[in-house]
Amino acid sequence: MNNIFAQLPIDTNREHFSDIVKSKNVRIERIVSFGQSSPEKGWYTQDEHEWVMVLSGYGDIELGSGRVVRLKKGDFLEIKAGQKHRVLATAQGIATVWLAIFYK
Repeated sequence: MNNIFAQLPIDTNREHFSDIVKSKNVRIERIVSFGQSSPEKGWYTQDEHEWVMVLSGYGDIELGSGRVVRLKKGDFLEIKAGQKHRVLATAQGIATVWLAIFYK
């Protein structure tokens, strides 16, 4: 039995990315943030679709259209392949745990 909240990282100075499942067409990843955001010029544009959910903490995501979305515990968002986006902020002082599913 595994648990998404087991063995959370101790190092709060960086984000941590862990593959849970990885196959040719799908990747499921746990991301743990401690107040991190995308670098100033850190827009992401991916070849895969991404479905992301916040399990604890919060994350503010800005889309290329200028729309800002705050994801709190239980909130999710689908980011289509090629859609420009970045993380503006994550919770300070607690772990923001994300579940991200990348697919073709």
